[in-house]
Amino acid sequence: MSIANPQHAMADPRVREAAVTIPVYGQLPFVPERASGCDIFTKDGRRILDLYGGHAVAALGYGHPRLVQAIEQQNAKLLFQSNAVALEIRARAAESLVRIAPQGIDRVFFVNSGAEANENALRMACVATGRKKVLAITHGFHGRTAAAGAVTWNSDKWYGFPSKPFEVDFIPRDDIAAARSMISSEIAAVIVEPVQGVAGAYDLSSDFLETLRDRTAEHGVVLIADEVQSGMGRCGQFFGMQVHGIDPDMVTSAKSLGGGVPCGAVLCTQKIAAHFGPGDLGTTFGGGPLAAAAITATIEAIEAEGLLANVRQREAQIREQCVTGPVMKIQGMGLLLGLVCDRPAKEVQTALLEHDILAGTSSDPVVLRILAPLVLESGHVDHLMQALEATS
Repeated sequence: MSIANPQHAMADPRVREAAVTIPVYGQLPFVPERASGCDIFTKDGRRILDLYGGHAVAALGYGHPRLVQAIEQQNAKLLFQSNAVALEIRARAAESLVRIAPQGIDRVFFVNSGAEANENALRMACVATGRKKVLAITHGFHGRTAAAGAVTWNSDKWYGFPSKPFEVDFIPRDDIAAARSMISSEIAAVIVEPVQGVAGAYDLSSDFLETLRDRTAEHGVVLIADEVQSGMGRCGQFFGMQVHGIDPDMVTSAKSLGGGVPCGAVLCTQKIAAHFGPGDLGTTFGGGPLAAAAITATIEAIEAEGLLANVRQREAQIREQCVTGPVMKIQGMGLLLGLVCDRPAKEVQTALLEHDILAGTSSDPVVLRILAPLVLESGHVDHLMQALEATS
């Protein structure tokens, strides 16, 4: 069907999308036209403070000069080449990731998304151990593909595949006794988010995470840290596990990894990497030059601009100022925070949007999520505090 009709071209994009896409998303009541820093500018003239960052993707906010320049320069130089050839920019991206990763992580496999990263990490763990059972944590979310969906809590209602690729069981979150009893030499991997993002930025305890590390090491089980949402500086260190002083066997990364350019990565130890050779893993677009340039620029900006320290400062400010209005307490870490409200989070989200602030909801109906860019400023937090007070 042609859309050349000028009247049709001027119609609301929400109406046009609904006419030609599968209606699987609940969309917000505004249409972004452009964005800069932490602000979204809409077609109808609004300026909205974005504390959601496109599902935690906009690590550097919008239009960051270092990222924009890196993308433009790479685009002009070499837009795409596959992994059939080595690229200097891909080598730089991999070197940068290994440098900031938890201790012992020294290999990278580039992919395109968080679900793809988790999918590959789980398969690699099964291959490396020769085992057929995986443990995940209750309330966790790891993606919607076959293996990633299999280890996502309560995915049965949408999973859709006729069977799961391996046996799965769930450790109750923060249940140390259950973790000790369930992790055995029959398990291939334990996959865990140090901060459970979709669950409302629920931060798992250090004692629980240390138990996972101790028991997996004892039984030769691969510990996979899903840092798709918690990584790339969002927790005040490059990865959430580093805050706890824990070194996993594998780390998955995406979302903020490229600052807005689609990309993902599986990071692992040499011990795990040694199980794989030519043809054992593959991807067409993973590690492409544009994504690699964005990854490198994002890491460089976080380091050069002291954004890890900024994340910790803004977290402290939010905790100090924003337990107000409907907010009873705050959970999470860094700029992956859950504001626990005294009413449905959806109502608070709607009220904040009336004050031109965008926040996110979660699978916990009373938790509002803050996934703000790492460049968030003190004045932005003041704005949030004032808007929360006005919703009392």
